[in-house]
Amino acid sequence: MFPGAITDIAGLAVGHFTDTRRPTGCTVLLCPQGAVAGVDVRGAAPGTRETDLLHPLATLEQVHAILLTGGSAFGLDAATGVMRWLEEQGHGVQVGPARVPIVPAAVLFDLWVGDARIRPDAASGHAACEAATTAHPAQGSVGAGTGASVGKLFGIGRAMKGGIGTASLKVGAITVGALVAVNAIGDVVDPASGRVLAGARADDGRTPLDTLAAIIDGQLPAHLMDGMATTIGIVATDAKLTKAQANKLASMAHDGLSRSINPVHTAGDGDALFAVATGGSGKPGHMTVLGALAAEVTARAVLNAVRAAHGLAEPNLPSARDLGLA
Repeated sequence: MFPGAITDIAGLAVGHFTDTRRPTGCTVLLCPQGAVAGVDVRGAAPGTRETDLLHPLATLEQVHAILLTGGSAFGLDAATGVMRWLEEQGHGVQVGPARVPIVPAAVLFDLWVGDARIRPDAASGHAACEAATTAHPAQGSVGAGTGASVGKLFGIGRAMKGGIGTASLKVGAITVGALVAVNAIGDVVDPASGRVLAGARADDGRTPLDTLAAIIDGQLPAHLMDGMATTIGIVATDAKLTKAQANKLASMAHDGLSRSINPVHTAGDGDALFAVATGGSGKPGHMTVLGALAAEVTARAVLNAVRAAHGLAEPNLPSARDLGLA
């Protein structure tokens, strides 16, 4: 496991809500004092909320939380609970007589497992806020990673368990961290060795198939799935950034997904990464350096997510640890 967490950045807190009725949940990153944010959506099947506000030409400059959630598009309901919690605490943008919290969100598809009518709602988002802490958050099969799976190109029956992971790096006065919920159609691959850690399984149910190698070999699935995956996450830094720079940071962080997930950004994934800059270090940082660090911590968070995950018996989704791959 790689060290560090996104909460190593002062002013950020993370809370998970994990549903006990079926494997699903949501995860919130709180920055109630406000932080500059950006986003880059790469997958072709995204489920998002308030991303237009993060465009550099949009008026509002700061967000107060970012939500990652299961439940497909239904899970966006959880953002209402995050807004309610922030309003109760007195956080948000003053708009006339009201204070309006800004809560962008992204969803992943985890309706494969258990009763699909159970998904994160407003109460779930509120509970995640209540659970938020500045300590290093739990990783693996918790929060938004509870029902996540990877290696689904050849069907859910040959997939493995995904999860949520975090990591951070500090260089000089500046810290960069990532929090990623990994639910990809592709395999999770260790960039250092090229070895598949979690992904599509061969006919024996235990050996990694290596999805890309199978495609090159001409092994194609009978039916290609659309919109049933998605890796979502957040990169954060205490550097001082503009909205345009935050959007660029989110874009560069996607290189971390490209290193650690193969294939990635597919027609069936809604891959989206947010970027948050608190400015707490007082330093502007160098965008090339920050982008390189963002890509690295994103890749590390992806690997941590599958290494920490626990398998599910129904459907049969073994984890990397279950198969001795972690």
